[in-house]
Amino acid sequence: MRRLLGCVIVIMTIGSDVIAAEVGMPQLDPTYWASQAFWLILVFSLLYFSISKFYLPKIKKNIDDRENKIKEDLDEANRIKNLSEQKLKEYQQILENSKREVTKILLDSKLKLDKEIQNIKEKIEKEIDSEVSKVQKEILIQKKDSINSINIISQDIASNIIEKLSGDKLNESSVKAVVEDISKKNIEKYL
Repeated sequence: MRRLLGCVIVIMTIGSDVIAAEVGMPQLDPTYWASQAFWLILVFSLLYFSISKFYLPKIKKNIDDRENKIKEDLDEANRIKNLSEQKLKEYQQILENSKREVTKILLDSKLKLDKEIQNIKEKIEKEIDSEVSKVQKEILIQKKDSINSINIISQDIASNIIEKLSGDKLNESSVKAVVEDISKKNIEKYL
């Protein structure tokens, strides 16, 4: 089938070349120039008007739409950028305010704790002073009691020593008076 179709095309081409060769080129024949110019002007005018009225407006509309879309996208991007910068500034302001507030809270807490510690320290110092004065009073009482005990023991020891050395028993009141006299003279060294 292909061979048959190929042969028909070759025969038609060869046959038309033979006819055109006899007649010559009609484009160069001046009798056809007016009709050729008419059809040339008509075809190019139709082509120009169809392009200018149908295709160019669509192309221009597409270009304008694309340009408007790009402008809208750029405007939206700038708006979002400005909004994000504003939100960033708000965030930084909130962060700064939070830092100041935390610092204030820490300072207030520190001052409050310092006051509480000072109050507790003063209370404990008062308690310690009170206990120290009580203990000092008890020590003073103990010293006085111990002096009395020492005087009694000293009287017994002195009586026993004198009795063993001399063999005579002395009057207890005279020994007591001597011991008290000696202890009164020396007691101020120990109190």
